[in-house]
Amino acid sequence: MREDIPEALRQSPAEAAQSRSRWSLLGWGSVSLGAVALTLSLWLIFQFQKPQASQPPTPAQTQGSSAVPIPPPAPISTPSLPPPELLLGHLPFSEAPANELRSITADAGIQLQTAAAEQFQAMVVAAQADGVNLKPISGFRSVAEQKHLFFDVKAQRGQVATERAEVSAPPGYSEHHTGYAVDIGDGSRPAANLSTRFETTPAFQWLQSNAARFSFELSFPQGNPQGVSYEPWHWRFVGDQQSLETFYKSRNLKPGSSAPSSN
Repeated sequence: MREDIPEALRQSPAEAAQSRSRWSLLGWGSVSLGAVALTLSLWLIFQFQKPQASQPPTPAQTQGSSAVPIPPPAPISTPSLPPPELLLGHLPFSEAPANELRSITADAGIQLQTAAAEQFQAMVVAAQADGVNLKPISGFRSVAEQKHLFFDVKAQRGQVATERAEVSAPPGYSEHHTGYAVDIGDGSRPAANLSTRFETTPAFQWLQSNAARFSFELSFPQGNPQGVSYEPWHWRFVGDQQSLETFYKSRNLKPGSSAPSSN
């Protein structure tokens, strides 16, 4: 049988075994290369499909971009507190406790809160040294007294509420309730007391120049925003924390601006 195979193709048993060995190695090598290729292909597909972490663009990347930039959020503003509710142009005030009042006259008929009383008396002494006679006319008034001044006098004069409120606060809405307000006259010019003529007196002129040194300010100058009539005789004490808070707290007002208040 061997003789029938051409000589060039004849293999000895040893040669045949060697040939089979070579083909076996080639076969396993092909399988190995195929496995490597398949693994590489799967790894590349996985890399392309894996979601990439987003990175913020650099200035160079965004330069010239047509994308509209997102502005930063606007700061949140805190609304200011609204002023207390007014009644006929006046603000509500609490009545001063009786045990916090002190007399500023010899007969004890006129009283103020202790801090205000001390400064008022010091102011009177300073004015006397300058030849000016400051005369207290009215200080603390209770809510009951203010009720008489508002309603009874209104009825006697035939005034409507808005007219009366221009010269007198409704009960519960008067600065006099606080014990920090005082009506001042001129002892040498009594005819001008409690009228706009008081502004022509030496007492008023002295107060304009010196009252602030004793922490008193005019409550109702001309053109005051709440529409209360001009009262050159009506002054209030703002010389300690309690009095300052009484007239200015939560009202967005500047000291000395004649805030909406009550007389």
